[in-house]
Amino acid sequence: MLRIPIALSFLLAFSAPSTTFAQDPSKSIESQTGRIAVETFAEGLEHPWGATYLPDGTLLVTERPGRLRLVSTDGAVSDPIDGVPDVLADGQGGLLDVALDPDFANNRTVYLSYSEERSGGAATSVGRGRLNENGSALLGFEVIFRQEPAVSSRHHFGSRLVFAPDGKLFVTLGERGKAQQAQDASNHLGTVVRINPDGSVPDDNPFVGKDGADEIWSYGHRNVQSAAIHPETGVLWTAEMGPRGGDELNIPEAGRNYGWPVVSWGRHYSGKRIPDPSTRPEFAGSIHSWTPVISPSGMTFYTGDMFADWRGDLLIGGLSAVGIVRVRIDGEQFAGEEVLALGSRVRDVVQAPDGAVMALTDEPAGRILRLAPAASQ
Repeated sequence: MLRIPIALSFLLAFSAPSTTFAQDPSKSIESQTGRIAVETFAEGLEHPWGATYLPDGTLLVTERPGRLRLVSTDGAVSDPIDGVPDVLADGQGGLLDVALDPDFANNRTVYLSYSEERSGGAATSVGRGRLNENGSALLGFEVIFRQEPAVSSRHHFGSRLVFAPDGKLFVTLGERGKAQQAQDASNHLGTVVRINPDGSVPDDNPFVGKDGADEIWSYGHRNVQSAAIHPETGVLWTAEMGPRGGDELNIPEAGRNYGWPVVSWGRHYSGKRIPDPSTRPEFAGSIHSWTPVISPSGMTFYTGDMFADWRGDLLIGGLSAVGIVRVRIDGEQFAGEEVLALGSRVRDVVQAPDGAVMALTDEPAGRILRLAPAASQ
């Protein structure tokens, strides 16, 4: 793995952590594959939302109120990074996901998704900037995509950023509480979009030259906050929040309609029934659904050695599940699951370079938890 030297000024930007690798005595948990030690790796983060590793092993972490920080390999949290765009930190909105350009080692480009206030309300936007060498600022930040239309709602912004092996960028977008609009492919509400790294539209997108927004990959989604690329097939997987029941695990296919709100495995919050997806075969089906809900947010395919029995499994952050949901996969089929109960809403899950699992807790005093096999007694 490429290592980028860390400048002295970068080191000085970090504040000393009050707790570093301190095991939480209440969080040694049993799993189907053995006991797991849960440690507080970093703390003092306000509603951390998304994270990604830099080549040097440093974590780049977003906080929903609008801050981007670096977390060093020993858990020290930096001062906020300059150059982050203004965000609408209201309701479920704020600074959301973060992703590195596939050529980050050469261009140091960082992508952010966030809720942006605009005429008519707010919507999800995506932009990019260059992280300077000492990690203190994003330079030349530019918006490359804006969800249309902006609406007055303050929830269901999505949004995860995932680069495919071909370099195209997938962006997941909530329907902003305007459920019926998710069935209208002329707008971006309730969609997964696919764009080039500069925001332009790939020529092979399914609606190019047809009725529908050119950026759309799939539509009829509710609120997708989990997305990951399968490490062997290179195919996008997502998990989205249902209403009162009916969270879904999907493999979004080009041009397909996933049915919300015409069909769902859940019900409206009022209790009113929604037809089951099986009654409308023209809509794409899910791989699995959850009732009661897990409220999925963030996910990764596990590929490390530390948890050898988990290799190839999906690890999904659970807001309602208050932990991590480990999903066993057989090809493109759901093969079982277990909930790793952490007692905190988990907003994102990432795999550390050493194979440990890192969980971001969605709390005002948010933490990054590190999961590793417990040492034998």
